[in-house]
Amino acid sequence: MVTSRHHLDHVLGTITTLVNTSPNVSGTEELPDAEALRRFVTERIITEVAPPTNADVEPVHRVRARLAAIFVAPDDQARNRLINDALANATVTPRVVEHDDLGVHLHFFPPYASLAEHLNADCSMALAFLLVAGEAGRLRVCAAPDCNRVLVDFSRNRSRAYCDSRTCGNRVNAAAFRARQRS
Repeated sequence: MVTSRHHLDHVLGTITTLVNTSPNVSGTEELPDAEALRRFVTERIITEVAPPTNADVEPVHRVRARLAAIFVAPDDQARNRLINDALANATVTPRVVEHDDLGVHLHFFPPYASLAEHLNADCSMALAFLLVAGEAGRLRVCAAPDCNRVLVDFSRNRSRAYCDSRTCGNRVNAAAFRARQRS
């Protein structure tokens, strides 16, 4: 692996968190302004970016839409094309770094790139690593009928179907149980 597994998992988590902030997923825009972007940057340990401003909102939304399309692509060929499109729009400047207990890993964005450039480069590279490892099938949309959240299935047997087994999983299973009891 070109980057540490811990860091790759961290970036994949950042991708799902980012995509799941979309009004298409959550019903409301969760990154409407600079303050929301600042919270996102802090919570996801996004380093080497200037404090986000309102000028960063729309570029981040565009990156988010590009990443979301990868999750709903119909097959690996389409995912490959979408990842290549994202990489073509990235300024990639690989360098070795170590910070925040993420171990030694690679950053793919230039130092102090814009937040959108940072996200596009790092997230595109993480998805490219997943694709070339034959693991793109781990990118999923929650199987609950009323949920559009995305997830990366890290389970050993690739069986995770719900964004959260305690909410969506339990809700679907409880509904199926009630339906069986009625019949």
